[in-house]
Amino acid sequence: MTVAVKTGLWQLDAVRSAVAIEHKTMWGMVTVKGAFSGVTGEGEVQPDGTARGVVTLDAASLDTKNAKRDAHLRGADFFDAERHPSLVFAIRDAVLRQDDTLEVNGELTVRGVSRPQSATARVTESSADALTLTTEFTVDRERFGLSWNQLGMMRGLTTVTSTLRFTRTPA
Repeated sequence: MTVAVKTGLWQLDAVRSAVAIEHKTMWGMVTVKGAFSGVTGEGEVQPDGTARGVVTLDAASLDTKNAKRDAHLRGADFFDAERHPSLVFAIRDAVLRQDDTLEVNGELTVRGVSRPQSATARVTESSADALTLTTEFTVDRERFGLSWNQLGMMRGLTTVTSTLRFTRTPA
């Protein structure tokens, strides 16, 4: 598929989008998986074909299917959702490549700490007015102040996966 994306404003379709995380815990023996139900975003494709935008996650919307764990993840040891209600990936530059991948560079903000973040997204579906991107990348949670690690149980990187569906905003 060769993608031709129209310039203009694009809005994230929250119903058809998903962002999930997974992290090995219990010294690598158990993988904790969770998904954010509160996902919003928007972007703009420039005339030169580059894009900018933002994807925002509601920190309190993380669901790992374990209420006690979810409360802990929302608390001060992790996301501190009361003081930092959003996780934000601000895309500063995204360039579509010949192989229908998008090289994305931006800034990820978690718990009020911002760090550079890059990812490669794949265009999995496109039409004149809709575009679906999938990606997977890793994040070192300690770089964002999420350093709680009782008895060394939570080492390593967190994997973020997403399917983001954008629709073109009428001009």
